[in-house]
Amino acid sequence: MSPSAAAVPPYVPPHGLLAGRSVLVTAAAGGGIGLATARRVLEEGARALVISDIHPRRLEESVAALRHDFSDRRIEAQLANVTVEAEVQALVDFAEDATGGVDVLVNNAGLGGSKRVIEMTDEEWHKVLDVTLTGTFRMTRAMLRKMQPRGRGAIVNNASVLGWRAQKEQAHYAAAKAGVMALTRCSALEAAEFGVRINAVSPSIAFHEHLKKTAPAELLQSLASREAFGRAAEVWEIANVIVFLASDYASYLVGEVVSASSQHP
Repeated sequence: MSPSAAAVPPYVPPHGLLAGRSVLVTAAAGGGIGLATARRVLEEGARALVISDIHPRRLEESVAALRHDFSDRRIEAQLANVTVEAEVQALVDFAEDATGGVDVLVNNAGLGGSKRVIEMTDEEWHKVLDVTLTGTFRMTRAMLRKMQPRGRGAIVNNASVLGWRAQKEQAHYAAAKAGVMALTRCSALEAAEFGVRINAVSPSIAFHEHLKKTAPAELLQSLASREAFGRAAEVWEIANVIVFLASDYASYLVGEVVSASSQHP
């Protein structure tokens, strides 16, 4: 029997977890986890924020909304495609200049889709992996080159429970997210030698407009009903975990993949 859906909890008030920090968030335009994270880090006291995306209009609207609500902070935006190395380098250089040095990188860029393996083309497979896994690698590599000489910094990757669990029509996305988990663990050991922490959050399902447009409503409701609370996560609930991993409260976490899921067997 499916559980009754629990009420969404009250929005958690800020506690200054990122006071004085500078943050770069990829794929932060629109209404998903990226923008929720951008808003949350500012609420938690970040002094400067750079957000990126590949959608010009949505990026412009997102940064305008953030500047309106946080007029006392430095908030910048940069178009960037994480599948293009030159754009990754340009984004990191821009963020470094705009913030005086990035303290936190949130690798949120990812691409999904639904297709059975027997019907999937090489192009569809490679596209999902290039954005979701290799894009995370490119951003991590570029940012470590800045953070490691400073001897500090935090990187938080957005993984997925599909990196652990099986679901039909998700072979490409699941493989990419499992790769993000492995990349997180391995790169974290290397980065720790220089005082840089790398961890990941692994959400199950969080409703936002883009997801609702790209997946059947029946499937989304079915997945949400299997969660222990009988509902999907709010995007800000995932952002809270990201903020925790970026903060000093996670100072001894290295290469961890934190499951932000309430799904029962």
